[in-house]
Amino acid sequence: MWTIKNEVVSEFALYFGLGKDHILDTNGYDHILFVIALCAVYLLHDWKKVLILVTAFTIGHSITLALATLNIVVFPGEVIEFLIPLTIFITAFTNVVKRDEVSSKAAIQINYVFALFFGLIHGLGFSNFLRELLGKSQNIVTPLFAFNVGLELGQLIIVAIFLVAGFVLVQLVGVARRDWRLVISSAIAGMALVLMKDRIFW
Repeated sequence: MWTIKNEVVSEFALYFGLGKDHILDTNGYDHILFVIALCAVYLLHDWKKVLILVTAFTIGHSITLALATLNIVVFPGEVIEFLIPLTIFITAFTNVVKRDEVSSKAAIQINYVFALFFGLIHGLGFSNFLRELLGKSQNIVTPLFAFNVGLELGQLIIVAIFLVAGFVLVQLVGVARRDWRLVISSAIAGMALVLMKDRIFW
């Protein structure tokens, strides 16, 4: 009995760590860029809104991560790899052209839509990595759950670092909030365009 419990705990810890490390891996920085683009219009005191935003993204990618890992939904990998930077570009570009600050309800709501809908696309990208790890394993419930929890922790780490950086620069140093949003979002949009160019599949 204890052996089985230890195996489950060890398996959970393994896939939890892999999920966390996967989203924090700078070699696969596209997911990091998307999370930052989502949060670019927020500051540290907006943490409740950011928490809802991250939760929406988690719900989105959890759905397709599970469906794709279980082979219920199958999508060409090269298409997903192109769509991921496209979601980054759309989110960042929207931040650039926004006239209203984060206090606008419309601005907040469209960020939630982006987080949920684009999260579905990112979940398909995560599933490719997870399927490679699982191989022909029959028991995928624990790995799937643990990997997703690890992804969530990784996202929260990224968000926390970004919000603290924004607090220091905007609220302590005195950088204009609008300038902070524009510089970050413009840089991310530019990087997303490069990724899209490199991943053209047609």
